[in-house]
Amino acid sequence: MSGDTSPHVVLDNRGIIQILSNGTIVRSDPAVLGRRSASRTSQARAMGGRRVRHGARPQAARVQDSRRRREAAARLPSGCLRLPSELPAVVLSADYRLAPEHGLPAAIDDGAAALSWHRGQALLGAGAHPCLAKSADFTKVFLAGESSGANMAHHVSVRHGSGQLALDPPQLVSGYVLRRRTCAATEAEPPAGGWFTLEASDKMWRLSLPAGANRDHPAANPFGPDSPSLEPVAFAPLLVVSARRDILHDRVLRYAAKLKKLGQSVELEVFEEAQHAFFSREPWGEAANELIRAAKLFLQKNSGAAERN
Repeated sequence: MSGDTSPHVVLDNRGIIQILSNGTIVRSDPAVLGRRSASRTSQARAMGGRRVRHGARPQAARVQDSRRRREAAARLPSGCLRLPSELPAVVLSADYRLAPEHGLPAAIDDGAAALSWHRGQALLGAGAHPCLAKSADFTKVFLAGESSGANMAHHVSVRHGSGQLALDPPQLVSGYVLRRRTCAATEAEPPAGGWFTLEASDKMWRLSLPAGANRDHPAANPFGPDSPSLEPVAFAPLLVVSARRDILHDRVLRYAAKLKKLGQSVELEVFEEAQHAFFSREPWGEAANELIRAAKLFLQKNSGAAERN
């Protein structure tokens, strides 16, 4: 008898994504990934959100409005429900093509396209998306992301700050908020109780990087041997956030230190008891509360950064 040729799992990322031997990609039901309580989620959703597709690109912007005149903010990549209710901002959540079907730099390209879309909305004035036309201050723009979103925001900011992302007229960015995973992990063991392991990190990069690439690929390591120099990049002020109980912690500290050495304006916030992606996993926890306060101060302090540059 011949052996069993039915498809079997060849890569399993915590049950969220599985790749089968015949190339089929299986994704878990998004509903099982939800960690917010029903009451908290309902409260945040009450703020409202509108989905806007733009052009032929396979992406969208979800606009969240806190119902007062706010600064415009682009949060890459996901629409966090808490941010628009507590930050002085209109929050844009950019959809992007997913790996492994669309490997990097597809998501970065889509993040850059979202910033271009935002610039186009600014030029429309009263004809912009109703939420933006009513509430957004297009002269104050912040890019932000958590985990893979921080990696994405970093690369979009590099394209913007180096002139690779051509916006006509130029878009001034007031600041960046990067919440970890701006580089690949190398530490072998997570702190006690940590859920994000080297194995988990490697699986995520295997799913998103080109075939055969390693953790020194420019998309994974901004200071790798094949990565372009960041010295000529004109970054807006950065708020870099790290969790001490994250295997990426030391790498994030080095990332912030290297940018400071290049003369960039960098603020570093370290959360002693937090783990990787704590804001997404525990959006109403104490660490998340502190992050909201830090982000609010950063936005307020740097709201005029674009005009000063």
